[in-house]
Amino acid sequence: MLTAFTAGLLLITVSELGDKTFFIAAILAMRHSRRLIFIGVTAALAAMTILSVLVGQAVSLLPKIYVYYAEIILFVGFGLKLLYEASKMSDKSESEEAEEALEEVNKAEAKIRHKQSNLAIVTKAFVMTFVAEWGDRTQFATISLAAGYNAFGITTGAILGHGICAAIAVTCGKLIAKRISERSLTAIGGILFLLFALVSYLEGV
Repeated sequence: MLTAFTAGLLLITVSELGDKTFFIAAILAMRHSRRLIFIGVTAALAAMTILSVLVGQAVSLLPKIYVYYAEIILFVGFGLKLLYEASKMSDKSESEEAEEALEEVNKAEAKIRHKQSNLAIVTKAFVMTFVAEWGDRTQFATISLAAGYNAFGITTGAILGHGICAAIAVTCGKLIAKRISERSLTAIGGILFLLFALVSYLEGV
């Protein structure tokens, strides 16, 4: 279980820093209560994690050989994609994730003119985060990990990783965002996915 916990924690923490959901949380926290945004964002990420783990557990019921190769192919694919994206970035390039997040938050805020209740703020943070995370690489990575590792370990590790990133985003997201090298994080994420592919391959052997 410790291996599963560590895998979930590392993969999510590295992948989510500088991701669109990170910037959504940071931007919302600049406009609303940090506590409320943290609750909404963390709840959405926890719900997505649990859902992904359940899907992963369902996938694990398939013949082991299919799960084995699918897991390796998925990790290698994500790893190579991230390394390719990192190679095309410059150290000073503006984050597309941040721009997309700002655009989405502005659209959501423009639809609401009156003062929002606490519940409305939490709900908005939850919905925006959940939608942004749907189909994200971390969702598929969580499904893959859950198909081959201890479900409880993956769930707790991934939720903790999401919680750490959410806490950083709402407390000092603006400051951290300026210091984050998207190129470095993307490259590290790519290497991490390839390492998990290797580990999955060796465990199968």
